Amino acid sequence: MPRSPADRRRRHFTKQVGDRLREALCLSPGGTPGPRGSLGGQGTQDARRAGDDVGQRGSAVVEFTFLGLLLMVPVVYFIITVGQLQGGSFAVVGAADQAAKVFVAQPDAPSGRAAAEQATMVALADYGHPAGNASVEIHCDSGGDCTTAGSAVTVTVRLTVPLPFAPFGEAMRLNAGQLSASATQVVGRFR
Repeated sequence: MPRSPADRRRRHFTKQVGDRLREALCLSPGGTPGPRGSLGGQGTQDARRAGDDVGQRGSAVVEFTFLGLLLMVPVVYFIITVGQLQGGSFAVVGAADQAAKVFVAQPDAPSGRAAAEQATMVALADYGHPAGNASVEIHCDSGGDCTTAGSAVTVTVRLTVPLPFAPFGEAMRLNAGQLSASATQVVGRFR
């Protein structure tokens, strides 16, 4: 039965694709795995070369595992550290804002300072940062009484972010960074 030229081209293309696939998968023409490096059984391989490849089996898995760990561990640690710094920056901004708002709502300066420090510690704890790593500074533009109407109160919160998973971080003072944020509120006439 005569075949059309289109059928012959299709069969030839299919055979080429199949041969290339067998070659890429290192299969012999029968579909069974051939010796490593034989390119699908094409050409002749001497027995000595086939015997040398037996000792190399599985080394790609070992190399992939060790190189993957060697490259991925620093990348993951970097991402965790940047996440800690980002969380710390959110924490100091929120803590400064809340502390300034709480301070101007108090009737006198000592209770305002205590309330501002408490609000700072709560805001930092919400982001997972301990109170011992933070400091709070309160300044008034009037210089005297911070609770007089119209005076601006500025609260500055400073936070030291330690390196994550550092075993001797406290003793060696290994820090990822020091962050600070300020917020200003004006004491209102009516409280």
